[in-house]
Amino acid sequence: MKQEESLPRIRPKAPKAAAIAGIIFSVLLIISLSLLLFSVPTNPREGNDWLFASKNSILLALNLIPFSGIAFLWFIGVMRDYLGEYEDKFFSTVFLGSGLLFLAMLFVFAGMTGSVIFLYLSLSLSNLPLATGLFDFGFTTGREIINTYAFKMAGVFMISSSTLFIRSRVIPRWMALLGYALAALMLIRISHLDRLAWPSLGFPIWVLLISIHILMDNFRKKPESDQ
Repeated sequence: MKQEESLPRIRPKAPKAAAIAGIIFSVLLIISLSLLLFSVPTNPREGNDWLFASKNSILLALNLIPFSGIAFLWFIGVMRDYLGEYEDKFFSTVFLGSGLLFLAMLFVFAGMTGSVIFLYLSLSLSNLPLATGLFDFGFTTGREIINTYAFKMAGVFMISSSTLFIRSRVIPRWMALLGYALAALMLIRISHLDRLAWPSLGFPIWVLLISIHILMDNFRKKPESDQ
C-alpha cells in the first residue's frame, strides 16, 4: 500500500478532452462572431432596417455563445490539469482569472444584446422613439463590453497561457509567440468601434490551432506507447 501511495501520478501527455473542448469552443465562437460581423453594418446607427433583415442570423449567433462558453470552461479546466506540476501560481492565477472574466463578459454581451433585440422588435411598431432609445443604449453598452473589456481579457488570457506553454514546452514555441502577437493586437486595437472587428477572430483561431496540435500529438504518441 505504501509503495502504491508513493507512486507519482501519471499525467496524460496530450489529453483529448482539452483538444475536443477547445475545438468545439473555437468553431462555435468563430461561427458566432462571423455571423455578427457579416450581419451588423459598419455604421449600425444609420437606420435599423438591417436588424429586421438579419435578426435570424444575429439571434443564431447569440444562441451559440452559451455552448461555446461551456466548452471554453471545460477547456480551461482540462488545460490546468494538463499543465499539472508545470503550472506557475502567478501565471496560472492570471490564466484562470482572465479566462473566467472573458467568459462572464461574453455571456453578459450575448444576454444584453439578445434582450435589446427582442425589446426593439416588440416595441418598434407601437413606440418607435422608446424602442430606438433602448436599442441605442443596449447596443452601445454591449459594444463596450465586448470590444473594450471581453477581448482585452482574451488578450491577457493568451499572454498568460503562452507564457505557461513556453515554460512547460507542451506546445511548439511558434504557437506561443503567435499568441503574444495576437494578444498585443487585441490589447492595443481601437476599442471604440461601432461593432465587432475582424481581429476578434484571432483568439478562437489561436485556441483552435492549439487544440488541433494537442489532438494530433495525442494520436501520434499513442502508437509509440503501444510499441
